[in-house]
Amino acid sequence: MTWQSSNLPSDHQPVKCGQVGVLIVNLGTPEAPTPSAVKTYLKEFLSDRRVVEIPPIAWQPILRGIILNTRPKKSAHAYSQIWSEEGSPLAVITKKQAEGMQQRLGEGVQVEWAMRYGKPAIADQLQKLMDDGCDRILLAPLYPQYSGATTATAVDKVADKLRDMRWQPALRTMPPYYDDPAYIDALSKDLNAQLDSLDFQPEVLLLSFHGMPQRTLELGDPYHCHCRKTARLLEAKMAGRNGPDGPLRFETSFQSRFGPAQWLEPATDDTLERLATEGVKNVAIAAPGFSADCLETLEELAIQGKEQFCEEGGENFAALSCLNTSTPGMDMLEQLIRRELSGWT
Repeated sequence: MTWQSSNLPSDHQPVKCGQVGVLIVNLGTPEAPTPSAVKTYLKEFLSDRRVVEIPPIAWQPILRGIILNTRPKKSAHAYSQIWSEEGSPLAVITKKQAEGMQQRLGEGVQVEWAMRYGKPAIADQLQKLMDDGCDRILLAPLYPQYSGATTATAVDKVADKLRDMRWQPALRTMPPYYDDPAYIDALSKDLNAQLDSLDFQPEVLLLSFHGMPQRTLELGDPYHCHCRKTARLLEAKMAGRNGPDGPLRFETSFQSRFGPAQWLEPATDDTLERLATEGVKNVAIAAPGFSADCLETLEELAIQGKEQFCEEGGENFAALSCLNTSTPGMDMLEQLIRRELSGWT
């Protein structure tokens, strides 16, 4: 809608307004699988006070003097193993999720996507929506489980942009959906279909969530509880599924430990090694906390996880895909977004 009052001077510029926008947000990714690009990404990511809560006066010398001079090369190698011709898997999938949601929601809603770290930036995409006349915007962070280091920092970045805007849009934020029946149902349908397609029967389905420092739980972050509830509800939803020798066994773990601090346990790498040494030969692993496949699922779980399991005596290992743009995943996302747009559309 372009608004122009008859009382305004004839040379007054038309104003675009009255539209509804949705901004889908995911974590972020380097622009290329190179040390320089990874360094730029890690500098932004690891400088976020929500991600690393160590006081900057103590943390920044470590970050700039050690981590940014050693980790980018290693991480770039990891990214190079999962990079596609289209680019970073996380960016490619998030873009396709936004495009698919645009088709589903139709012309009455404008859908854009952004990354908290890297490009396209949240501030730029918010401005684009406003420039296109969206004065009501739904922020949709694709984090099923809430954490200060994920959902909250995305909201922080939006607030930084709003602080500089003379004309601010009305804003809603999609809440975490860790226990939403639509989410649990989508996971169950998608994982069951993937398990059915395997050429072996897993004895254990390991649900791996991204790790967080133990300190975050002690300070009141609900992330650990959200992950555990997702795992409980998913196991109940998939009850009745069998492995080779009885009911499929579910376990929950946390991946991506970093640094010497105590992290949420049990750790995914330790769990894979324990399962193999206990005599478990067939394992499938899923990452229900990730809305799209990325470095942590495609390299850390699918490549490193398989090596860890098989080196300890495991035989069959399958890393299951995230919901991505699967029909159950897109149906779920559409349901959640339409619910939050109620009254606007």
